[in-house]
Amino acid sequence: MPATCDRRIYIMSYRLEVRNQKKGTYLIIEKKYRDKEKKQARTKHHMTLGYVHDLEKEFPDPISHFKEIVAQMNVDEKENKKLTLEIDLNEKLPDESHARFNMGYAVIMKIYHELELDRFLNNKARHETFEYNTNSIMTLLTITRILHPSSKKRSYEYKDMFFERFDFELHHVYRALTHFSKIGEECQRFISDQINKKFGRDTSLMYFDVTNFHFEIDETDDLRKRGKEKNNRPDPIVQMGLAMDANGIPLYYKLFPGNTHDSKTFIPVFTDVCVRFNPGRVIAVADMGCTSSDNIYFLKGGDRDKRVNGYVFSFSIRKGSEAFKKYVLDDTGYADRDGKPLKEGYDYKIKSRIEVREIQVTMKNGSKKSMLIDEKQVVFWSEKYAKKARTERDETIKKALDIIANPKKHNKGTAHGAAAYIKNITFDKKTGEIHEEPGKKLLFDEKKAEEDAKYDGYYCIITSELDMPDQRVIEIYRGLSDIEDNFKVSKSDLDIRPVHVSREDRINAHVLTCFISLVILRLIQKKTDYQFTPKQIITCLNSISCSLEHTNLYMFDYRSNISNCIGEAFGIDFTKKRLRLNEIKNILASSKK
Repeated sequence: MPATCDRRIYIMSYRLEVRNQKKGTYLIIEKKYRDKEKKQARTKHHMTLGYVHDLEKEFPDPISHFKEIVAQMNVDEKENKKLTLEIDLNEKLPDESHARFNMGYAVIMKIYHELELDRFLNNKARHETFEYNTNSIMTLLTITRILHPSSKKRSYEYKDMFFERFDFELHHVYRALTHFSKIGEECQRFISDQINKKFGRDTSLMYFDVTNFHFEIDETDDLRKRGKEKNNRPDPIVQMGLAMDANGIPLYYKLFPGNTHDSKTFIPVFTDVCVRFNPGRVIAVADMGCTSSDNIYFLKGGDRDKRVNGYVFSFSIRKGSEAFKKYVLDDTGYADRDGKPLKEGYDYKIKSRIEVREIQVTMKNGSKKSMLIDEKQVVFWSEKYAKKARTERDETIKKALDIIANPKKHNKGTAHGAAAYIKNITFDKKTGEIHEEPGKKLLFDEKKAEEDAKYDGYYCIITSELDMPDQRVIEIYRGLSDIEDNFKVSKSDLDIRPVHVSREDRINAHVLTCFISLVILRLIQKKTDYQFTPKQIITCLNSISCSLEHTNLYMFDYRSNISNCIGEAFGIDFTKKRLRLNEIKNILASSKK
């Protein structure tokens, strides 16, 4: 008889393994397959699901749920993932139907769990008697803050757009905000530690900036005060100081009453960063809003010769001494980008000097004391910036002339910027309306306009780093645009303002969720080598959605270069047109490991 060989087809199969252990019932999905070398059937772990008591937080009956999943997995294997559908072109959607779901949030969950925020939040709630899962609530608030920024109520209404099981009510969300407020500081420290461990932190530089967000209310309180709102709104505001590391990853934030001057927020934030994160020697980078003598004195450790920490700050030329202004406008010493003498038709020039500058420092008793500091001053001029400044001032002057001609059309808010070019202008303290004093006409200040025009295109950066090359000083300062971009993202893409909660604890919690969302967005950028803007990433993740096509079968309709890059960076295949429900759940499960 001729030799025969085993031609039986061994179909891979799955089964749910239920194990009773000391800590409880444990679930595992096992895979049965044919070992070709040993020529025998074998079994191995396919997916570890965890303890039933933990899974019950997400699934009412975990055993029944995963039995159905396993059954569908076996069907898929037998059918070799080929399916014939019969389509009824006259079929109508049922009333109140929802068959479209987002899948891009898997990327957000990947970072969320890589930071182990789920572990942190579950640990913080361990000894509490909450009737809801705080981690589940923060998960939803973070996802929706990135993908669909809106009020807490609206965020709750978005919960059915995702494959996650969010088993809580709207009132639970508001209650959880109080808890989030209490653990906010600790949460920031935990996130920073995780970033340091898993992504790396570079705190040799600390970028700092201040923003504020408004509340559409009339009454003020201890936190919400009227102050200088960035968009000149009359509403009460809250100030926020944000620190960012050298890689552009948010490090720490702190809230201040709305009437706090920008410069007064620097020392508290910097001190907290040093105490909580022990970053070593830091070079602080900030714009002129934080360039105060007190801040410089603080960073230098209170001594001319000491260099406890350093700084790279922008400096107002117009507010400088007459001797300094003369130095800036004098062409002597300027060179081009390459350090060569200027040629006719240049569009850029730069020079620097090390100068002993006198500053007025506030002592503990409130008195002022003169101090001398050694400082490097880097001055540069750009034709591009000069043209921009001229255009902006022309618009400002145009507004000033309109205010003079039609004062009743304007108020303190609309006159912002232009008022500097109007003589005799005053405002009503209560209404903000322009107060026309008898015998004092509004007049255009031509002399001031001419004086300001002299400095168009000129910028100055001051630093404690006397030996640092000029171009490196400028390079470091330009990194500040990243933190400004962070604020832009938080205000526009993440819609941090206006704030739709009123209690201080809920305000704190709201800002915490925005901070977490901002960190996640920046880390997504980092993992994709900063190829895409936050807005591009948000648009892409929103677009990675699917519709229920058939029982447990979902069809996707979006693919782009951005989704390809994000998918590759995070190990998620976003290229398939169709996925079964169990495949989607496997992807989401892997994003939580």
